[in-house]
Amino acid sequence: MKRVLSTLAAGLAFALAATASQAQEPIRIGVIETLSGPSAVLGQHARDGFQLAIRQLGGKMGGREVQVIVVDDEQKPDVAIQRVQGLIDRDKVDFVVGPIFSNVLQAIQAPVVNSRAFLISANAGPSSYAGKACHENMFVTSYQNDQVHEVLGAYAQARNMRRVFLLAPNYQAGRDAMAGFKRHFRGEIVDEAFTPLGHLDFAAELARIGSSRPDGLFTFMPGGMGVNLVRQYRQAGLVDRTPFLSAFTVDESTLPAQQDSAIGMIGGMTWAPNMDNPQNKKFVADFEAAFGYVPGSYAMQAYDSAMLIDSAVRAVNGNLTNRDAVRTALRKADFVSLRGNFRFANNHYPIQDFYTVRAAKRPDGKFQTEIVERVFTNYTDVYAQDCPMRW
Repeated sequence: MKRVLSTLAAGLAFALAATASQAQEPIRIGVIETLSGPSAVLGQHARDGFQLAIRQLGGKMGGREVQVIVVDDEQKPDVAIQRVQGLIDRDKVDFVVGPIFSNVLQAIQAPVVNSRAFLISANAGPSSYAGKACHENMFVTSYQNDQVHEVLGAYAQARNMRRVFLLAPNYQAGRDAMAGFKRHFRGEIVDEAFTPLGHLDFAAELARIGSSRPDGLFTFMPGGMGVNLVRQYRQAGLVDRTPFLSAFTVDESTLPAQQDSAIGMIGGMTWAPNMDNPQNKKFVADFEAAFGYVPGSYAMQAYDSAMLIDSAVRAVNGNLTNRDAVRTALRKADFVSLRGNFRFANNHYPIQDFYTVRAAKRPDGKFQTEIVERVFTNYTDVYAQDCPMRW
């Protein structure tokens, strides 16, 4: 009995010492974003949104200091693998947040989820991890890639567009965009054009659109690609006769460069800066005061990612040693999202509302997207049914 009591006491002392030691160490969060090249503005939004949340939390989660380590994936999967491996091996991060692009997420997913860290994707939401390949250590705070594009397919269908031209970059998110649009559109697809990622000269594509004379164009062109496409589309005189429908092509990351060329163009999203709830009004005001520009969805989702992590850390009283407990706390998503309704499906992708949004110029001269109407309510992506996780 003495030996048993002695062993129990030693084990308890070790556990208490480990907990105390952990409490003294900061929570380490690696943020991996695209911060260089034509799409750097997207990563800037995400980085700033995350940093604003940490600032508002007083630099602590669950009573523990937080150390944020930001790295640039350069929009290159091979670079991303090296950077994320450094976060895991050298920096011993507890969470990895990011990235922007789906091909980068596909590169870093296995190294992260097979380590001690949890992966929180604050933007990329490829179909490849929403179904059979879902993973218990990966959470997505944005959407499944198809869903935002489904909004535009439903919009085109509701407005009796009979013939639509589709245009997207040739990588996973581009293919998901095409699939998403087609899910609710029943008309004719006049043509489908895939461009290289980073494509900036759309003369050939615009010529094809002009000659096919569709009832609308649906496109997904994020970052610098979207800036050039919108400008060239307006210059080609196609706006008046072929409505421009897009996701991530016209948003707060591209509008400062597109400006008047984009006004009136319709998009799909889960949120817009003018969303009418108290937490979002405060977020937008605080963000603009801190960084001097209008936040986009990338910033909102990164902010929510920080609040998700904070909710989990608080639920386990700052003790991250029990990964099952942390995972359970993450699944509960016990925080107030800037977009309102938010909870996780069994595949760890969100169940949320989706809207059409329109590019507009504010009275102060700045540009933003604004909510037009809700299209889907409490919407779960179609791949969740194939995810074997049940909880």
